[in-house]
Amino acid sequence: MVQHQTNLSEARGSGQILQFQLHRRPPLQPPRQAATAADAAPLDDMAQYEEEAPIDYRQRMLMNLIAVGIVSVLICVGVWIADTISEMQKAQDCIMQGRQNCSPIQMPLKK
Repeated sequence: MVQHQTNLSEARGSGQILQFQLHRRPPLQPPRQAATAADAAPLDDMAQYEEEAPIDYRQRMLMNLIAVGIVSVLICVGVWIADTISEMQKAQDCIMQGRQNCSPIQMPLKK
């Protein structure tokens, strides 16, 4: 037990602290103007993928409504599954406690 304590004190004293220095970034320089057409070619390569087509708001709204519908269905299914699991867990707890009558009782509606 005494050896263990001495080893801990030796380990604490043998640590070494490293100092990290921040590296400074050089100041940003403004981009140079393209001197020739060959230098400008890599910058204009993305222009071929740009479309100037008008936005179809009707299709966009339809896609948004479809997305809302799908998300709503997923939420409803998730709530239904959580409720079903909760009911099954209650029934299992009742059975595991050794009770005889664990089935739910349906009460008739009064008119």
